[in-house]
Amino acid sequence: MSKNSSNLVPDAREALEKFKMETASEVGVNLKQGYNGDLTSRQAGSIGGQMVKKMIEKYENDLKNGNR
Repeated sequence: MSKNSSNLVPDAREALEKFKMETASEVGVNLKQGYNGDLTSRQAGSIGGQMVKKMIEKYENDLKNGNR
């Protein structure tokens, strides 16, 4: 995780890590715990891009359902 992740509360950090691992699996990237410097920029970007897409979809669904 990035340097900024140290500012997260422990529960949020764990949830974000789980979300990242699940998303990596969905896009077919073999992500492991710890160092992943062997990933290509395309692989890393596909994980982050898919995470953002899912977060936006959830936010839009929450808006439609009056949860925000």
